[in-house]
Amino acid sequence: MMISVIGIEALHFNLRFFMKRSVLYFILFFGCFLGLKAQEEKEINHQLQSWWSVNSTTRITESLGVIGDFHFRANDFFSESNFYFSRIGLAYWTSDKLTVVGGYAHLWLAVPSLESGTVYQNENRIYQQAQWRHDEGKVILLNRIRNEQRWHEVLNPDGSVDRIRFSNRVRILMSATIPIFRNEFLPALSVAEEMHFHFGKDLIFNTFDQNRIFLGMKQKISPNLKFDIGYMMVYQQKSTGFEYDLNHTFRWFFYYTPDLRKSKKGPHYSIPGDE
Repeated sequence: MMISVIGIEALHFNLRFFMKRSVLYFILFFGCFLGLKAQEEKEINHQLQSWWSVNSTTRITESLGVIGDFHFRANDFFSESNFYFSRIGLAYWTSDKLTVVGGYAHLWLAVPSLESGTVYQNENRIYQQAQWRHDEGKVILLNRIRNEQRWHEVLNPDGSVDRIRFSNRVRILMSATIPIFRNEFLPALSVAEEMHFHFGKDLIFNTFDQNRIFLGMKQKISPNLKFDIGYMMVYQQKSTGFEYDLNHTFRWFFYYTPDLRKSKKGPHYSIPGDE
């Protein structure tokens, strides 16, 4: 028992140590990356999008629970679909601050086709993540590292499947919820940044995948239901290496957190987040 407690405390310390330094490391890495790319001619595609989702975290016992979320993203607000996304997972609480999750996800990505206009490119994922949440005064800080194994279809111009491409993607999220009012049912400021890097034999020019920055407000509706709403900028590099998408996105996410524990000893909060 003493060994397991020491192991968990060591995991907490190592995760905190990593997260505190991850900001600096990725700023330096991203700065070097942009400096190298500045010498190349870029093609930036500006897009307006909206992104909606429902996220749930059900805590069954002190240690176990399940998560599930569904997402819809559209171009030009609601004029045409961009993707549908669904995810499920089994969550384990090592403490009230640290959770680990593993599960499955599926993406339906809308892509143009010469014959049928728009077809959906399927992507299957298996993912693992660790999430650390703590309070710094009244500010709630959240750090998450997620690893995804992705099998996505590569389509021919007519929309038929040419092959399945595998990649591994690492995502690091840092976010903060900053209260403005003493009343918890009044809006709070929400800010977040997430960087994505992926690897695979077919990925040659774009190890950097994308960066997401969110600025908005978080609103608590009831003890088990809240939402955040605001602006998200998504800057994504395409496989060519010189083409980029810059998406200006209206985001509205709902979070439902039913708590089925008989004895609610600690806080309960949402685990899943954006796609």
